[in-house]
Amino acid sequence: MPELITIGETMAVMSPREQGPLRYVGDYKLRMAGAESNVAVGLCKLGHTAGWISRLGEDEMGAYVLNAVRAEGVDCSHVLLDPDHRTGLMLKEMGNGETKVYYYRENSAASHLCPKDLDKRYLSKAKIIHLTGITPVLSKSCEAAVDHMAAYAKQKGILLSFDPNIRKKLWKDKDYTGLMQSLLYMSDIALLGRDEAYQIIGTDDPEEIVIKLRSEGVRWIGVKDGGNGAWVADSESMEFVAPYPCRTIDPIGAGDAFNAAFLAGILEGRPLAESGQMAAIAGALATETPGDIEGYPSMKQLEMKLNAGKEIYR
Repeated sequence: MPELITIGETMAVMSPREQGPLRYVGDYKLRMAGAESNVAVGLCKLGHTAGWISRLGEDEMGAYVLNAVRAEGVDCSHVLLDPDHRTGLMLKEMGNGETKVYYYRENSAASHLCPKDLDKRYLSKAKIIHLTGITPVLSKSCEAAVDHMAAYAKQKGILLSFDPNIRKKLWKDKDYTGLMQSLLYMSDIALLGRDEAYQIIGTDDPEEIVIKLRSEGVRWIGVKDGGNGAWVADSESMEFVAPYPCRTIDPIGAGDAFNAAFLAGILEGRPLAESGQMAAIAGALATETPGDIEGYPSMKQLEMKLNAGKEIYR
């Protein structure tokens, strides 16, 4: 059974082969992207096991996404094919050192995920249940499914991991801050950006973030600040993790790579500082190739970088 189980939407992605406004782009490469499946793939590449729960359209894009995720070693036995709704689609636009995304996911198959899609026998053997703030804002039924998974994790003593992964484009005219806060404070492992912490907690000061999350019972914390580095903490200590040097091509997917490596460190019982360094390296390597997962390292690659890496300073 998978060590980690997650739930969420993965979309087919049209990634441009050239930079500039999409109105002038005529050549694309088909890829896939989804925060939750990214974490599952990242963990599998590091030698662990992960399962992904989702819905895909019973269409060619759905077949592509399913094949791509399954090919990375992720257990997809609880992915449902929906004949009535299509697979979500995302377009990327690249240029001037930044990446923009355009969603075509309204009423997608994954937006119809619901509690009845959850097999508690499947969930019961997981060591970690990983959730994000993306899935519950897709629809009321998705929110109910996430609530059920979170409650089940707490009931059974399974570690609950949560990354708010705030997507304001999906929030539209609603404010989901309360929902994000509730899931964050329920979690055993909190993985969030400084900007997300400001939105949810009201501060972007790493030490204040850690103090607040500890007071809510969170046991492991990762506070991400992109190219400026990160902070990791457990119930006893807090470490600054220096950014690992890289040549960024596409930053999307870096946060999920960070999450996967940090969770791998927790699963392996590694020291906090080492888990943080693993996360920083994985996040940096993820930015050096186009696409979300293509740059995610194997454990052998990560260990090589780790052994030659820089120190972490308090």
